[in-house]
Amino acid sequence: MPDIPAPPEQRPHARVVSFRSRRDALTPARQRAWDAWWPSLGADAGTELLDTAAWFGRAAPLVVEIGSGTGTATAAMAAAEPERDVLAIEVYRPGLAQMFQYCAAAGVNNVRALRGDAVQVLTDQIAPASLAGVRVFFPDPWPKHKHHKRRLLQQPVVELIASRLLPGAVLHVATDHLPYAEQVAAVGDAEPMLRRIGFDSPSMMLLERPVTKFEGRAERAGSAITELLWGRIEE
Repeated sequence: MPDIPAPPEQRPHARVVSFRSRRDALTPARQRAWDAWWPSLGADAGTELLDTAAWFGRAAPLVVEIGSGTGTATAAMAAAEPERDVLAIEVYRPGLAQMFQYCAAAGVNNVRALRGDAVQVLTDQIAPASLAGVRVFFPDPWPKHKHHKRRLLQQPVVELIASRLLPGAVLHVATDHLPYAEQVAAVGDAEPMLRRIGFDSPSMMLLERPVTKFEGRAERAGSAITELLWGRIEE
C-alpha cells in the first residue's frame, strides 16, 4: 500500500526564511575578488561548531554581523577595531565579493564570511555565550502585512541571538523602517536576557557606524534611522 500522507498539521514545516531570492551573478571584477578571497576568507554555512581561532589565526573577541550586504560598514568597522574579529553572514555572492574588495583595499584582515542562513549559523555553528556582539543593520522590513512572518528579528531569533552573547556583550540593530523598529524594540525589551543600553554604555565592540550609501539614500528620502542597543545581562 502507498504511504498515507500525514495530515497538514502534523507535517514538518521548514522555518520561514527572512531573505529574498536574488540574482547571484558576478561581474568580472567581483568574480576575480571571489576567486581570490573566498577559499581562505569564506565558507558555506554548515552544521559543525566553528573553530574561529583556527580560521582567524588568533583568539580574539568575535563580532557577528547578520546581513552584511555589500560590506561597506563591515570593512570600515573591522578596520576601526583590529583587536576584534568580525564574522559576516550573508547569502548573496555579489555582496560578499564586494566586501572582499573593500577589505582588500583597506588592508583589513580580521573579517571572515559565511554564506547562508544566519539562524542556522547561530544555532549550529556558534557556541552559547561566545560572542562580543551581534550587528543587524537594515534587515529587510518585509513591509506588507502578509510578509511580516518573514521578518528576521522576532522573538525566537532575538532569544537565540541573546543566548550567543557573552555577559555584557551587545546586540546593535539599525533600521529605516519605523514599524519594524517598533516591533524590534518591543521584542528586544521583552527578552529577559537583554537590557536596553545607550551609546555611552561600556561595550565589547565598536558602536559607531559609518553612513552607507543605502542609509544616505534612506535619509534623503525622509526615512528616519532608528538605532537600538541591548546588552546581555550579567549572570
